[in-house]
Amino acid sequence: MELIQALADKLREMALCRPLLLAVDGLASYVTAFRLAFRSPLPNRRGELGRPHLVSWEYIAIVQVVKQRMEGVLNVDRRIVQGSQEMVAHLIQATQNGKGTINIAFIERLNATFRMRLNNLVRRTRTLARRPETLVAGMYIVGCFYNFCSFHHSLRLKLSVGSFGHHWVQRTPALAAGLTNHLWTPIELFTYKVPPPRWQPPVQRGRPSRAALQLAQKWAL
Repeated sequence: MELIQALADKLREMALCRPLLLAVDGLASYVTAFRLAFRSPLPNRRGELGRPHLVSWEYIAIVQVVKQRMEGVLNVDRRIVQGSQEMVAHLIQATQNGKGTINIAFIERLNATFRMRLNNLVRRTRTLARRPETLVAGMYIVGCFYNFCSFHHSLRLKLSVGSFGHHWVQRTPALAAGLTNHLWTPIELFTYKVPPPRWQPPVQRGRPSRAALQLAQKWAL
């Protein structure tokens, strides 16, 4: 539950003020975590004390796909946990070109990609990640390769060549998002130097020294 709640909180930090569709599987912890994350406090009335009342975001829709296999038959139950049916149908049409339904195919594909590229996540593996930091570092590396170093068939663009044919322009997610202008190589990725964070003068009591003021002015320029 702690890991799922951390994931929900990260999604809440990235979410914009627009309708959002969250699709989860049959694990009830996902629904609980998303409901806890996507809430905002109402300001207390004048003179009222205590914890403010939390209200769920109006334009957050949560759907759930529950799969059960009974006597060799797979039953799939698609539920709307939060949000109206009209809003869910509109979001599905906007994200799946009107051809899809309530499903968790996107996250399943992403999970399959991670399992194929990171052996710590394979079921019944002997290469366990003994520390959380090891698994986190591996997932970040896989994510960088996924976004910068590999073309995605679904992101290619059709470019017309003259009046008789066309040419497909391959793109990575980073290219499609405008983060880069070329396909990165693994060497380029591992040797890329991340710029340090902007320097901030330390907080100290009293008036800052002349040297500290000059250094702060230099970094401000």
